[in-house]
Amino acid sequence: MRIYLFFVIFLLFFFALHYLFYSRVIKKLLFSEQVKKTLTFFLGINFLFNLLYVIGRYTDMIGNSLYYLFSLSVGISFVLMLYLIVHEVLNVFHKALKHVDHEKRYFIKKSGDGMLLALSTAYVSAAAYEGSKEPVVNVVKFGTFDFSIVQISDLHIGGLVDRAFVRHAVKKINALEADIVCITGDLVDTSLEFIEPAVRELDNIRSKYGIYYILGNHEYFHEPQKIIKFIQTTKLTLLLNDSVTIDVLKLNIIGVTDLMGYRMGMLQPDIHRAFDKTNKTYRTILLAHQPKFIEELGYYKPELILSGHTHGGQIWPFGYLVRLQQPFLKGLHTLPNGSSIYVNSGIGFWGPPMRLDSQAEITYII
Repeated sequence: MRIYLFFVIFLLFFFALHYLFYSRVIKKLLFSEQVKKTLTFFLGINFLFNLLYVIGRYTDMIGNSLYYLFSLSVGISFVLMLYLIVHEVLNVFHKALKHVDHEKRYFIKKSGDGMLLALSTAYVSAAAYEGSKEPVVNVVKFGTFDFSIVQISDLHIGGLVDRAFVRHAVKKINALEADIVCITGDLVDTSLEFIEPAVRELDNIRSKYGIYYILGNHEYFHEPQKIIKFIQTTKLTLLLNDSVTIDVLKLNIIGVTDLMGYRMGMLQPDIHRAFDKTNKTYRTILLAHQPKFIEELGYYKPELILSGHTHGGQIWPFGYLVRLQQPFLKGLHTLPNGSSIYVNSGIGFWGPPMRLDSQAEITYII
């Protein structure tokens, strides 16, 4: 029920956005009627694609080429929102030019509109291009481990992140020959029935001491109990407020459920239970999907926390909004208690297949 409510709100928001863009921007452009009709047509198509994007998330009947266009329309909608904000700010300045003669004001308005349209087109093109790039391998020299860890996060299997995408990711992971592989949440992003073969590809990951997985917030939207039951049939070790001890490495690996559990009233994180069975003389790595889980640490002091969730902001400038909710956007940071946290920018994407100032990554920690 909650997921359907989310998508109703999603569509209402984008309908309002497209209507405002038409009434506040297109109708007032100082271009020919033909140009305005063309822009209105593309605006309508973009909203239709928004609708089809929502439908496409819950069916496997739409091919990847079409789904790419539908997904891209969501990114274009965010650009429309940015355009609208900038346009309204510029309008304030334009109204302040009442003392300037009509011809100059006309030229300034038309030039400004043309520049904004050109910049928006370039923005979408650049973000789509960056989003099409392969994930990079970020080597993080943590310095105190005598073993290696590969971390991936936010795969968001579903839609464009299909079986072939996962298979290719597994190939890149295996090339690193890691001792431990950690998957820090948001593994799936649609109904499990559509993506079981894609998730099964993760069984092909090679790791000396195991593959460890925790829930992200998106799992809560797609029948998490079904996901848990399915994952337990794979080679992945699912940590639900639990820990694993690797004696040969003198290492605890702890995994907590996501903070979304508080809102959903199920699978709530419990750090005390997670730490309960650890060997207190061993080093500890904590897997927590959201960076702001550090607020739950209390007196616990893991040596390293591995998180994701933020996508590194995914598309600039939305990273600034993410920072209002999360303490870190990406990369390695040291906490006041001496613990370190690494925030992975995600190997997949949510929504539009676009990135700007944020590279999809596989993290290799040594």
